[in-house]
Amino acid sequence: MLEERIRVKIKKISDGDADRSNVPFYATTGAAGADLFASLDQDMVVRPGERVRVPTGIAIELPDPQVAAFVFARSGLADKKGLALSNGVGVIDSDFRGEIKVLMINLGNEDVVVSNGDRIAQIAFMPVCRAIFTEVDDLGDTLRGEGGFGSTGL
Repeated sequence: MLEERIRVKIKKISDGDADRSNVPFYATTGAAGADLFASLDQDMVVRPGERVRVPTGIAIELPDPQVAAFVFARSGLADKKGLALSNGVGVIDSDFRGEIKVLMINLGNEDVVVSNGDRIAQIAFMPVCRAIFTEVDDLGDTLRGEGGFGSTGL
C-alpha cells in the first residue's frame, strides 16, 4: 500500500484587491484528483462549441522533475453540462511557474455559465520517466505486431 505524499507549494495569484483563488482540495478520502476552482471577476458564459481559458488563481511548484501534475475534466460537468477539456488532459511540467488555466470547451447544446469559485477540473500528481531515445532499424516482435485501432476487438 502506497503511503507516500508529495509536498506541492501553492502561490495564490490575485488581480487587484480581491483574493478570488481557492486552494485545491480532495472532495473525498478516496479521491485521486483534487478539485480546481474558477477564479473570475465576473461570470463567464461558454457558448456551444466555444473554447475558453478559465483561470484558477493559483500557481504551483512541484518537488522535482520526476513529478508532473495532470489536469482532468470533472465528470459531472461533462455529463450534466457538456463542459470538457479542449486539450483532453492538461500537463503541468515541474518547471512551470505560471497560473494554472483550464482549457475548456462546451460540447453541449446550451450556454454554460462558469462563476467564481465553481469547481471546474481536477488535478492529479503522478511520477514521470524521461526517456532516452535510441534510433534503431527494427523493433522487437510481438503477437499484436502493428495492429492498432480496434485490432484486439471492440
